[in-house]
Amino acid sequence: MMTKNKSDSRCFLLGVTGGIASGKSTVSGMLAELGSPLIDFDLIARQVVEPGTEGLAKIVDYFGRQVLTEEGSMDRKKVANIVFGDIEKRKKLESFTHPLIHEAFCRQAEAIAAEDPEAIIQVAVPLLIELNLQHLFDKILVVHIPSEIQEKRLAERDNITPQAAANIMKSQLPIAEKLQFADFVVDNTGDLDYTRSQVEKIWHDLQKE
Repeated sequence: MMTKNKSDSRCFLLGVTGGIASGKSTVSGMLAELGSPLIDFDLIARQVVEPGTEGLAKIVDYFGRQVLTEEGSMDRKKVANIVFGDIEKRKKLESFTHPLIHEAFCRQAEAIAAEDPEAIIQVAVPLLIELNLQHLFDKILVVHIPSEIQEKRLAERDNITPQAAANIMKSQLPIAEKLQFADFVVDNTGDLDYTRSQVEKIWHDLQKE
């Protein structure tokens, strides 16, 4: 895993994280509008297991062809069900995908920095704290909403029961623990204007870094 070395960095890396359904995408969109290029770990995670990739080949070798759809793509829900609650299988899956995700992240960051050495690059990583990736970033922004609102939004967004939403949330660190690592916090409980005003203030502060 690459270690962030600020002395030789050609750009500034802002890690953006938060709980599931907290509104990270909304905040990332606002930062992008202000001029912060986005690297999205979720998007990269999908790309490294597309048909024909090394990542998917390793997953099929280990889990079998049962994890493929009829079209030959990875059935994400099926894989999630297999590894949920099985630490050994989850670790195995991560050993296939995480190095590939990290390599793609480094390539994207280097490409952006080559084009604009002064760029403030935002990197959206849902499980940034859980994966202990804090060392990669100059600053960390956490998008925060209370857990009861988070559970309600997740249930509505994914059309699942409140109990199912609660179970998913239990697989992530409580938001209170994530806040301990935050350099910036966005309270996303209000309307878009309220969120935007916080993001603009953070962006202004980042210009001084």
